[in-house]
Amino acid sequence: MGLPSKDTTTQSFRAVIAEDEATLREELCEMIARLWPQLHICAVAADGVQALKCLRMHKPQVLFLDIEMPGLSGLEVARHASGQSHVIFITAHDRYAVAAFERDAVDYVLKPVDEVRLRATVERVKARLRTTPTDITGLLNNLAERLGRQNAYLRWITASQGSEIRLITTDEVCYFRAEHKYTMVVTVEHESVISRPIKELAGLLDPAVFWQIHRGTIVNVRHVVKVMRDFHGQLTLRVRGRNETLPVSAPHVHQFKSM
Repeated sequence: MGLPSKDTTTQSFRAVIAEDEATLREELCEMIARLWPQLHICAVAADGVQALKCLRMHKPQVLFLDIEMPGLSGLEVARHASGQSHVIFITAHDRYAVAAFERDAVDYVLKPVDEVRLRATVERVKARLRTTPTDITGLLNNLAERLGRQNAYLRWITASQGSEIRLITTDEVCYFRAEHKYTMVVTVEHESVISRPIKELAGLLDPAVFWQIHRGTIVNVRHVVKVMRDFHGQLTLRVRGRNETLPVSAPHVHQFKSM
């Protein structure tokens, strides 16, 4: 669908709408155009990956974000928007939205979207635009808990490879390796870098899949194809598609006793 026609020369603020339901996307665009004609809807996204790209490209002050989308969840996209955009969650699940509202860090609209409620949300966001967007990391962690731990773990990683930005699924990752303040994301074919330290990353990964094997290494056990022990008793791993071996430090050896 086309975006609402607007005179962008009189507009100071940009918005992105991310919602996977086409009809609701159109309704939101139309309602927001009526309620807030000065707001420039610069992009709409149908899934989380598109939403992240739009966020990086347009750097909107306002982000309307569905909590549950294909590709990347709204919570994962919101982590990238934290402190950069004022986030309004769109949700069919009142228990998630109420948690966000009560913390007063972000606003929300419930599906099906009611124009009266949306009007109130718009007024609240207008007032917030005078302030710096809030760091909502703690709130996102709380919402992730409410969604269930199975949905809280990282599924996608945005990493740098030279001048390119790569979107990598955690399923693709063979292992993570600490490099000073950064972390290398190693797949079968590539090595990319993220700024998140490995100690922080460990808490965001599914512990049933990603095992810490060394202070500076976390391995995807689904990629482990060989476990070896040398004559000194040192345990090492080989992962699918890679030539290097990964040492397992003594505190982590117990994880491999059943393998």
